[in-house]
Amino acid sequence: MTEIDWQDFEKVDLRVGTILTAEEFPEARKPAYKLTIDFGEEIGVRKSSAQITDLYRCEDLVGKQIVGVVNFPARQIGPFMSECLVTGFIQDDASVVLAVPDKPANNGDKLA
Repeated sequence: MTEIDWQDFEKVDLRVGTILTAEEFPEARKPAYKLTIDFGEEIGVRKSSAQITDLYRCEDLVGKQIVGVVNFPARQIGPFMSECLVTGFIQDDASVVLAVPDKPANNGDKLA
């Protein structure tokens, strides 16, 4: 494991957002969903491609709060521009468990 210092950690902008829409992404090389996420007034609405199809269904994701990295550069994934990274924990079987707040938080709240 590589150690980082506090200044390195501060560079990563992790925010709470609420998933507004979730839809299948059949053009993706690996199974994924296209998500639209509201990160509050300061950040706005961002889109993300998320490989979370093993444990989540589209209809269960709408309204769910997640933690996302909002200061990565946008990345083209097939025909879709991903504007943030949805965070999660990779399991032994390669499925991903989303990183979520355990109580409701304001969209855009920053991880401290």
